[in-house]
Amino acid sequence: MSIFQPDKNVWRVEKARRAKVLIDAAPYFGALREALKKARDTVFIIGWDIDSRVPLVGPEGKAEDGYPEHLCDFLCALTKERPGLQINLLLWDFSVLYSTEREMFPAFNLGWKSPPCVQLCLDDALPLGSAHHQKLVVIDDCVAFSGGLDITQRRWDTCEHDFTHPRRVDSAGKPYRPFHDVQMLVDGPAARAIGAIARQRWSRATSESVKQGRPREDCWPDGIEPDFQNPEIGIALTQPRYDAIEEQREVEALFLDSVALANRTIYIENQFLTRLNVAERILQRMREKPDLETVFVAPHTHESWIEARTMRSGRIAFRALFEASDVKDRVRFLFPNIECDGETTDTMVHAKVMIVDDVFLRIGSANLNSRSMGTDTECDLALEASDDAARAAIARIRNTLIADHCGVTAEDVAAKFEQTDSLVATAEALSGRGHSLRPIEDGEADPEEISAAILAVADPEKPVGVEEFVRHMIGTRVPYRQISHGIQVALGAFLVLALVLAWRYTPLADLTNPQVLRAAAVSVSDSMWAPAVVVAVFVAGGFVLFPLTILIAVTAGTFGPWLGLLYAAAGALASSLTTYVLGARLGKPALRNLIGPRLNRVTRRVKNKGVLAVAAVRLVPVAPFTVVNLVAGASGIRLMDFMIGTALGLLPGLIVLSSLGNQIFRVLSDPSWTDIGLFVGLIVFWILLSFGLQVAVSRFRGARA
Repeated sequence: MSIFQPDKNVWRVEKARRAKVLIDAAPYFGALREALKKARDTVFIIGWDIDSRVPLVGPEGKAEDGYPEHLCDFLCALTKERPGLQINLLLWDFSVLYSTEREMFPAFNLGWKSPPCVQLCLDDALPLGSAHHQKLVVIDDCVAFSGGLDITQRRWDTCEHDFTHPRRVDSAGKPYRPFHDVQMLVDGPAARAIGAIARQRWSRATSESVKQGRPREDCWPDGIEPDFQNPEIGIALTQPRYDAIEEQREVEALFLDSVALANRTIYIENQFLTRLNVAERILQRMREKPDLETVFVAPHTHESWIEARTMRSGRIAFRALFEASDVKDRVRFLFPNIECDGETTDTMVHAKVMIVDDVFLRIGSANLNSRSMGTDTECDLALEASDDAARAAIARIRNTLIADHCGVTAEDVAAKFEQTDSLVATAEALSGRGHSLRPIEDGEADPEEISAAILAVADPEKPVGVEEFVRHMIGTRVPYRQISHGIQVALGAFLVLALVLAWRYTPLADLTNPQVLRAAAVSVSDSMWAPAVVVAVFVAGGFVLFPLTILIAVTAGTFGPWLGLLYAAAGALASSLTTYVLGARLGKPALRNLIGPRLNRVTRRVKNKGVLAVAAVRLVPVAPFTVVNLVAGASGIRLMDFMIGTALGLLPGLIVLSSLGNQIFRVLSDPSWTDIGLFVGLIVFWILLSFGLQVAVSRFRGARA
């Protein structure tokens, strides 16, 4: 009976025509490059990180196929050669905590610099505190890659993990230590199923769908020999609850269930080891099976301060369960050590691998920590051996992984294992080229109250839950903004701010003096062309971000309460309409390039609340009048909603300023309590009118629909 149980420990089980385990980034990047060259329809590249500057090259360390080396240039070359090819890039809209590890302007380098058929979206369709952690590539729904490897900096390395390698440097030319990770390649129905995951993720982040193309028979990369023929692939996911999306915890369930298959060996490679219920299940199985041995391969130390204060303490607690038990002699926690000419380093273990005997293989993105079980999105692929060929392949992959760390061959590992009949003894004994597996020493744990407090934030089992709390209290979702957005629009914001400040603090400020403007307005007040001149001034002022309030005040003070109200309203609405249309015609491509396909989600959120959304911005302005108009036009807010919302938002100020008429200049300099009371009363009136009109508009649309 198969271990896979859909909707319990796997999302789906699908057959692959072929499957291949790609050990380390150089073989993966090389295979991915070959597969991408066969793309004709649609490509999804989805990850925790994607970096435009990474060289997409194989173990040889250079491109010899005539295409550019670096990811962005390579993708652009493919789309130029194949106009029908659409490439969709989706990466996590990362927390500021990771900003120093990521490309500074991914939207610029992967979005603006690329042709329209290369789309980038930053994925924030997640609960607060969650991360998108899946690492998927799907090509024409024909082949798919999934595992622990992002296409980003400081990942590329060969299986030899040389102490130094000329190509193991980041984009700044800085060398980094050896790096180990694993990815799986599948085709056939399994690839199409992973394509469905990619489409779903894209749809959630962008609110747009990508149709499945015509099925292709074969786009398996050239030169890649499969490890398995026709295997059944179990696909396990983690998905936190988010809005109407249900929680999925198949990743954790599969970890727990697969332990029951173990009789002789469990081999695990993982970046983080903190999930105690998995440790307890392994410990229980080892007590049931006296011959069962377990080897964990993990990083020597954790690099960042927060990882050292959370994952190290969690790993100490994880290990303590075994070390305090009767099975401690059959368990090892090891790291890959490298010595060369008297110097020592270690290989960074980023892989997420679990191999049980020679019957079960699992490769994915999920760490053995709490985040991967319920907080972050994950995707793991697993298979059970159904025949002798599959069992031999699983054993060979395990031996190759150990050989990778020990500087020997897979045949050396197989021979040593046959000699010792012990996975622990084999892993500890083998060494070559200065490579070996050494015991991990984590030292003493931090005080429990400190580590527990930090762990609750850094490694939660469920998302933080702030959004859910707010939604429960006020009945609406409160989206949060990552600082990365602000970085991307900093230049545009600076230019807008500079122009706004110029009207206040430079010689241009003389033109904003109400008395000066009034003198100019009086000169045309008796002309038959006065209404047209006023409207033209409002429209022209909108293009140069001239302060709207000053124009309204001068109009009211010059033409009196009734004509002032009429002229100012006409001018403000004409200026709004003009810059709205300009934004709709010219700004939408630019805004989509800036925000990405996620613009669809923004539009969807405001289209049913358009009147209130625009009116609220007008009442409490968060950006200059013209900027709001341009963005509203570019974002697709309905014109009627925009105009009604603009009128409602401007209404209190128009009525107050116009009703005061010639007294406006006194009010601006020395307002009375009556003036203030009148303004507050108009605000209350505005709120009631806005909500009432929004309800009427929503009901009208619902009836028409």
